[in-house]
Amino acid sequence: MTTTPLTSLTGNYSLDPAHSQIGFVARHAMVTKVRGAFNEFEGTAHLDGSDPDKSTASVTIKTASIDTRNEQRDGHLRTNDFLDAPTFPEITFVSTGVKSRGGSDYQVDGNLTIKDVTRPLSIDFEFQGSATDPYGNLRVGFEGSVVISRKEYGITWNAALEGGGVLVGDKVTLEFEISAIREP
Repeated sequence: MTTTPLTSLTGNYSLDPAHSQIGFVARHAMVTKVRGAFNEFEGTAHLDGSDPDKSTASVTIKTASIDTRNEQRDGHLRTNDFLDAPTFPEITFVSTGVKSRGGSDYQVDGNLTIKDVTRPLSIDFEFQGSATDPYGNLRVGFEGSVVISRKEYGITWNAALEGGGVLVGDKVTLEFEISAIREP
């Protein structure tokens, strides 16, 4: 990886879904975690290397593309108990601001919409660097995460456990591993 000066990175970018991942982690049965990802998404960003605060980003995720490596669980997650994919086929995030936190750390503020509920949130990202790939494309990489409450998005289904507690935790960690290509 070669790191290009941030000022040289200004431009419009498209997410590369083949080299990016949007995942999540949720507590299951109060003793373990279930990890999953969304396999279909697209996004764009405008990076302003001279003034990162003027950068923007938006992402659209296909709700039905949820994948926890268990088809029965994935089917349940697509129902109205959770994401209601037939009624709400997309999850969206649109940035409202970007703040440099010093070094390679950034905070991206925006609105996350799940099941037609839109809430503001801030996602912490770390700039991983930039590189020119073998095809001559300038790529940038970012990694970030944020914890959300699924109840705040109307996702309240649960089941009580015999020994106390619930089957599905309220807190969900969203994880982003982003590779984006600058548009010509």
